[in-house]
Amino acid sequence: MRSTHSLRSRFAILIALLVGSLTWLLGTLMGNDASERIREEVGRDLAELSYMMIDRLDRDMESRAGMLQVLGQLQVLGQSRDTAQVRRLLDRLQAEFPSIAWIGLTDEAGTVLASSNGILENVSIAQRPVFLEGSKGLFIGDVHEAVLLAKLLPNPTGEAMKFVDISLPVHDAAGSLRGVLASHLSWSWADEVRQSILEPIQQRRHVDFFVIGSDRTLILGPKELIGQRLHLAALDDLKPGESRWAVEQWPDGTEYLTGLSLSHGHNDYAGLGWTVIARQPLEDAYAPAYEVLRAILIWGSALALLFAFIGWLLAGYFTRPLQQIADAADRLSAGQPSAIPELSGTREIEQLSQSIRHLVESLTNQEAALGTLENLAHHDALTGLPNRTALDRFLLHAQQRCQLTNSTLALLYLDLDGFKPINDRFGHATGDQVLRETAIRLRGCLREGDLVARLGGDEFLMVLMVPTEDALQQAELIAQRTLSALSAPVRLEDQQLQVGCSIGGALWPLHSEQLDEALKLADQALYRAKHAGRNRVLFHSGPTS
Repeated sequence: MRSTHSLRSRFAILIALLVGSLTWLLGTLMGNDASERIREEVGRDLAELSYMMIDRLDRDMESRAGMLQVLGQLQVLGQSRDTAQVRRLLDRLQAEFPSIAWIGLTDEAGTVLASSNGILENVSIAQRPVFLEGSKGLFIGDVHEAVLLAKLLPNPTGEAMKFVDISLPVHDAAGSLRGVLASHLSWSWADEVRQSILEPIQQRRHVDFFVIGSDRTLILGPKELIGQRLHLAALDDLKPGESRWAVEQWPDGTEYLTGLSLSHGHNDYAGLGWTVIARQPLEDAYAPAYEVLRAILIWGSALALLFAFIGWLLAGYFTRPLQQIADAADRLSAGQPSAIPELSGTREIEQLSQSIRHLVESLTNQEAALGTLENLAHHDALTGLPNRTALDRFLLHAQQRCQLTNSTLALLYLDLDGFKPINDRFGHATGDQVLRETAIRLRGCLREGDLVARLGGDEFLMVLMVPTEDALQQAELIAQRTLSALSAPVRLEDQQLQVGCSIGGALWPLHSEQLDEALKLADQALYRAKHAGRNRVLFHSGPTS
C-alpha cells in the first residue's frame, strides 16, 4: 500500500514531534523539579509563620503576666482600700492595653472591690478558677467563654466572646493575702496577632492560621470549626518549640501544605500547650510551577510549529531531486522509455543519481541472467523438466491445495525399459536424444496443474491431483496413457528405437497420510512392476486409510 505522506511532510511532522516531545519532557522535568522546590520552600515558610505566631502569642502572654505581676506589687493595691483610686489605675491600664477586656481586684474572700469600668464590683467570684487559682500564685488559664462578663462588656460584632485568664495574689507588707488581681484577656487579641502576621503575605498566597488547644480542639479559626477536634498526622509526636511541615489531607478532603509549631512558652511562662497551624492549598502552592509549565508548553508548541514549517521548506528543497529520480523510476517500471536524470546539487544527491543509474543498468543486465539461473536451479539441464528441488516445492504446495479442495495426489514412479542397451550401443548422445523425446511425451500426458520431474538417469516422477472419489481410476487412466505414449518408437534420423516403461503408483493420503511413506509405496510398486515383466502399471495394493 502506497503511503499518502510525502517525505517532506513526514520530516515536518518528525520535527514537530521531536520539538514537542522535548518541550513536554523538559517542561515536565522542570515542572516536577519546580513543584518539589516550591513545596519545600512553601512548607518551610509555613512552618516559620506558625512558629512566628506561636512565639508571638507566648511572648504576649508572658509580657501581660509580667505586667500584672509588677502591678500586683504596688502598695496601692496591697495597703489602700480606696476603691476609687484602684479603679482609676485599672481603667488606665485597660486603656493602655485594649486586649485586657476586664481587670479587677478582689478581697481575700473573693468579692470584687474595684474593677475596670466598675464591672462586677461587689460581685463574688470566689468560686471561679481565676480567684481560686490566683490566690495560690500566678495563674494563666486557657481560652474559655465567660457568659456573665460577655453580657456586661460591649460586643459590636455580636459573636461569642472568649477570654484568657491571668490572675495572681496580692499581699500586704507583712505578706498576708489581701486579695487577688484578676484579669480577662480578650481572645480577639490572638486574631489581631494572626492578622498582623498574615497581612504582608496574604496578597502573595492564600494562607490560613489555626490555633488548637492541648486537646487538639480548635480555638482560633473559621467559626464553623471552632470547638471541633482536629486530627492531623503531623500533630503526632510534635514537641514543644518544634516546627515541621507536611502535606496533609484535611477533613474537607483537600490537600494542604501544612506548617505546625507547638508552644514552648517564654522565660518563666511555660505555655498552655497551644499549637499554631498555617496551611495553604496544595494547588495554590503549585500555581507558580503550573504557570511556568504552561508558558513552556505554549512557547514549545509555537516553536514546534515554526521549526516544522522550516523543516517542511528545507525538506522540499532537498527532496525535489529525489522526486525527479522517483518519477523516472516509475516510468521505467511502467515500461516507458526513460533515464535516471543526472542531478547536480549536493554531493549526496549527485552520488545517488549516479548510483541509481548504474543500479538500473546492472539490474537490467542481471534480470536475464537471474531468469536463466532460476531455470537452471529448478529444471533439469538435459530435458528441461523440473528437478528434485522444484519437485519438493511443488509437493509442498500440492499438499496444501489438496487439503483445501479435499483432493488426492497420485504419485507415479516411471523407469524406462530398454534404455540402458540403447545408451550402451548407440552412445550417450543418442541416449540423451531419447531422454529429451521421453520428456516431450511425458509432458503431453499431463493435465493442467500436474507435474513430471526427472529424478535422475531414466527415472521420472509424475504428480497428479485427482478427485478423491475416483482417484485410483483416474490415476490408472493417465498411467496407461503414459505407458502407451512411451511405447511408440523413437525415430532418430535413419534409426528407429524402441523403449518402454514400467510405472508404480500410490495415492496420498489414501494409502498413507505421510507423503514420504506414500512415495516409498509408489517406488515399491515400480519395483514389483519391473519384476513382473516390465512395460506395465502397478499400484500399491494395500488398504486405503
